[in-house]
Amino acid sequence: MIARGVTGETRDIVLKGGVFSVERLRVQLRNGTVAEREIVRHPGAVCVLGLLDDGRLVTIRNFRIATNSWLVEFCAGKLEAGEQPSIAAARELEEETGYSAGSISALGTFYTSPGFTDELMHAFLATGLRPCPTRLEQDERIETRLMSVAEFEEGIVRGDVVDAKSIATFTLWLLRQRAATTHTRR
Repeated sequence: MIARGVTGETRDIVLKGGVFSVERLRVQLRNGTVAEREIVRHPGAVCVLGLLDDGRLVTIRNFRIATNSWLVEFCAGKLEAGEQPSIAAARELEEETGYSAGSISALGTFYTSPGFTDELMHAFLATGLRPCPTRLEQDERIETRLMSVAEFEEGIVRGDVVDAKSIATFTLWLLRQRAATTHTRR
C-alpha cells in the first residue's frame, strides 16, 4: 500500500513484524532528486534504572541474539498497544529482574537511533524495590546482577557496558542527581 504524505513523500510498508515494521519512503530532496529511505517504525520502549536502598544498581546480563553476545544492561522492553510507559516500566522491572518498585519516576525520553528508526525510549528510575518472582519469556536469557554505581561507570569506561539505552538512562539519572545536589547547595 502506498500513501501520500503531507510533505510530498510516498510510503509503503516493506515488512510488518511482530515488534516493528519497515517503511520505505521516497522523498524529494532539496536539489529535486528523489531518494529512498527505509525507516524502522517502532511502538516505543522503556528502560528502567533500578536503585536499591543501599545504592546498588539492578542490572541484567542479557543474551542478545542480534549481537550474539551477553550485554550488561538495565531492564527494558517495548510498549504494548495502548500501554502507559510507567506501567510498562513496572512490568519490565518485575519480569526481567525479580524486583517490584515502590516508586517509578520518569527520567526523560530519547530517540534510540533517529537515523533509521522512530523508536522513542522512555527512561525511568525505580526505587523502593522489593524482591518478587521473575517472569521471563521463553526466548529470554537474562541474569540479574547488582552493581555499585562505580562498577557501572567503570564498565562503561572499560567497554564492558556497551548498551546505548542503558548508558543514556544512567547519564540522565546522574545528571538529575547532580542537578539536585547543586540545587540544594544554593
